[in-house]
Amino acid sequence: MATPHPLTTTAAGADVRVRFCPSPTGLPHVGMVRTALYNWAYARHNGGKMVFRIEDTDAARDSEESFRQLVDALTWLKIDWDEGVEVGGPHAPYRQSERHDIYREVIDKLLATGALYESYSTAEEIDARNEANGRAKQLGYDNFDRDLTHEQKAAFRAEGRQPALRLRVPDEDLTYVDLIRGEVTFPAGSFPDFVVVRPNGVPLYTFVNPVDDALMGITHVLRGEDLMPSTARQLSLYAALIDAGVTTFVPRFAHMPLVLGETGNKKLSKRDPQADLFLHRERGFIHEGLLNYLALLGWSIGPDRDVFSLDEFIAAFDIENVNPNPARFDQKKAESINGDHIRMLDVKDFAERTVPYLAAAGLFDEPTHEQLVLAFRAAPLVQERVQLLGEVPGMLGFLFRDEVSYDADALKGLPANAAEVLDACVTALEPVTDFTPEKIQEALSTALVENLELKPRVAYGPPRVAITGRRVSPPLFESMELLGKDESLRRLRALSAFLAN
Repeated sequence: MATPHPLTTTAAGADVRVRFCPSPTGLPHVGMVRTALYNWAYARHNGGKMVFRIEDTDAARDSEESFRQLVDALTWLKIDWDEGVEVGGPHAPYRQSERHDIYREVIDKLLATGALYESYSTAEEIDARNEANGRAKQLGYDNFDRDLTHEQKAAFRAEGRQPALRLRVPDEDLTYVDLIRGEVTFPAGSFPDFVVVRPNGVPLYTFVNPVDDALMGITHVLRGEDLMPSTARQLSLYAALIDAGVTTFVPRFAHMPLVLGETGNKKLSKRDPQADLFLHRERGFIHEGLLNYLALLGWSIGPDRDVFSLDEFIAAFDIENVNPNPARFDQKKAESINGDHIRMLDVKDFAERTVPYLAAAGLFDEPTHEQLVLAFRAAPLVQERVQLLGEVPGMLGFLFRDEVSYDADALKGLPANAAEVLDACVTALEPVTDFTPEKIQEALSTALVENLELKPRVAYGPPRVAITGRRVSPPLFESMELLGKDESLRRLRALSAFLAN
């Protein structure tokens, strides 16, 4: 049986170093965020360090806008990092595009040890040789250029050819112990010598990613399952980097399960609404709720327990306890967990978080002092009733609008005698001087439940629609107190007049 590289790191505790190294292309998505979350939690659990590095070598696809969105996403989620872009550190720069001189030095060291060699074969020549040798085309490169003589190289150069640089892959099995999946072996000959530097001198991602990990002392590479096949190449490169004195150890690897969409068995696509991190924020997820749910996509804090704080998550998390099986994104469960976290917020904190959503709904631009006071007074009425902050404007919008817009389903559900009920409400409330929820309820209960002999469910429907325009709303009596007596009476009369027409 093959054995893992003897210099595989044994780093633990404060010596743990992980990295989050996305490419700045497109919007941040939940799969990427889960990767960041698990790396962050592992570093924090161990008292280690997390490095935030940017893989921006694809000039055609990378953008500064995407980079700023990545920083915005992590900042909103309160996933902080110890070294990297924006904060600096001993291994700067932390953008691949700014590290070309560093890569050149490493390339020169690997050329000196013979780990890299010049390769002049074209794709057409490789295909022709495979066909002539009865070798399957899909096997690709045949290691033909490994032992070219100086004369052969000179002849190719005389033709105007520029060589790619390939890594000389060990002719032996490569084994590592995945922290999630256990022992994994790549048999000898299962992949050929691979290109690490293009003929134009630009190193490939398959080279710069492990080189950065090595130079930055990354001890644990925690990443998605889809990257698992590249581990064989990384192990090969690490062996060469150790021989060249670039690093002294091989990191531990862990490959996290795929996140599937709500239906089928396909990986959650960037185009799926559930994958759009900023859409979740726009709809009203709070970072505590979303991170709690994302933590569950492959991990569990314990049986029959889904809701926990970030501190509890950090204390309990270990990458070795992650389940290797695919996880499915469940929108309803995510929203339910978010609602639980909303209810865990301090009332003042909750109220402050609702203000941007009230503004985004057009209820005010820059809120006045009176509007802020009203929003803070109203917040406790809905905190127990919403799962997303984006639901708050619909619940509280009636407080900030002069005219009530009646929902069609609310009007449809009114009893035939709604106008009579509303008139009775006006008559009962006009003499009330202490306009508190208790006095309002007392007056309306007497008028509607006792005098008109209506069941409460029927009795309070018309005034609820008059006050809020909705069939389902915050508590009626508290809502009327917030509006005040005069405005409440005006709205009761307005719906009565509306129904009369």
